Amino acid sequence: MDRSVTDFNVRLRTIGIKELIIGIILTVIISGVLMGIFPEISESDELFFIVFLLIGMLFFVWAFKGTQGLDRNIENLFENKNQKEIIYVFAINILFAFLFTFLISSLDILMGLADPTWISIWEVDTVNIDSSVVILDAIGAIIFAPIMEELIFRGILFNRMKIRIGIIPAMIISSFIFAIGHEFGGMTSAFLFGICMCMLYLKTDNILIPMSVHFINNVVATILNISGLDVAISQLPWLIPCLIVSIIGTVYLVKYIIKEYKVIKTQYG
Repeated sequence: MDRSVTDFNVRLRTIGIKELIIGIILTVIISGVLMGIFPEISESDELFFIVFLLIGMLFFVWAFKGTQGLDRNIENLFENKNQKEIIYVFAINILFAFLFTFLISSLDILMGLADPTWISIWEVDTVNIDSSVVILDAIGAIIFAPIMEELIFRGILFNRMKIRIGIIPAMIISSFIFAIGHEFGGMTSAFLFGICMCMLYLKTDNILIPMSVHFINNVVATILNISGLDVAISQLPWLIPCLIVSIIGTVYLVKYIIKEYKVIKTQYG
């Protein structure tokens, strides 16, 4: 990391993978110490997750100390064209994320029609979850995850790898590593989401823009999950129209990635 650089965006691009690893190691050590002092942290996975990310965030606060230009990034974030692209990229990605759910639900319904003894995948026992767990989980997913994941996977990994192996390979590898951290059923959507975030970041040189898409995505996903709407729209009569809309969104997602890929090839060869 080059601390002589005072521009926020340029300083971010100078943070190395070795420094990231050191930051992660220190975060693990400090988190372990805090767990020993405050046993409550080790008793809650959600609380530990928040504490871990909060400590990790202090690494970036230190890394960006003395920089300028974050205010320009914020102004750029609210430009009309960027706001439209943020909403558009969010929409096509979340529609694709639901595609597999809708397809599986369609198969589930067809199996139920063919076999009266078939037990639907949605017929599960309800479990009472502590409201504090839900709140902590939502805070971690909505606030901390978008900030930390974009800084790590796009701000550091993508930036450093594109110098060594090229832009396209860096997009693929950093997005694959990003996807591994998600549950198996969502790895494909997470991978394509990561590709789109790399493209947005490369296009704007403003980490706040992919961070905003990530934030909106996690807000909507959390609301759908907590409210149970994700299950409701995966059943009749909503399933068919939702499946059609999801397929359309998937087509536009593919078109978006192809279009931005061509732009990258033109600009960077």
